[in-house]
Amino acid sequence: MAKPKLFGISGSLRADSCNSKLIREAARLFGDCSFAEADLRFSLYDGDEEAASGVPENVKAVERQIAEADAVVISTTEYNKGPSGVLKNALDWISRCEGNCWAGKPVAVMSAAAGRAGGERAQLILRSFMVPFRPRILQGPEIHVANCSNAFDEQGQLKGEIYVKELGQLMQQLRAEIPA
Repeated sequence: MAKPKLFGISGSLRADSCNSKLIREAARLFGDCSFAEADLRFSLYDGDEEAASGVPENVKAVERQIAEADAVVISTTEYNKGPSGVLKNALDWISRCEGNCWAGKPVAVMSAAAGRAGGERAQLILRSFMVPFRPRILQGPEIHVANCSNAFDEQGQLKGEIYVKELGQLMQQLRAEIPA
């Protein structure tokens, strides 16, 4: 049997992003899998650009990766009480691709942020952004990594027994959602 394909989407572009670390930790705790990460360096969505040139190739590439994945993990930071513009822009562009790569796809949503709530509001809003796509979003445990700049060790692994335990449980649930 082939390894499950897990695809990670981080709502942050920073090289040392806590959300990128979190999706990598999710993949590690998911266990034996093929893991790839999205590159969300898309132009800002512009209907005129789409009309003139179509959906950009880098957007189509991420859409294909989502479609080919057995499951997806998304982690968002929180900017001004909501998800990052990078993530919202990516979802807007991907929605312009033909078909619906998200339909029925098992998705785990999480967040990491500097504040004490760990991006809880951004995660709630992200979940609502996903509704039109009709994925199978897991309901819990909810992962909100607070004070995220201090939540990972030098190797990028999560510190904190509760975070590791709950992320491991979420990844077990995600694995169980993949059809055999």
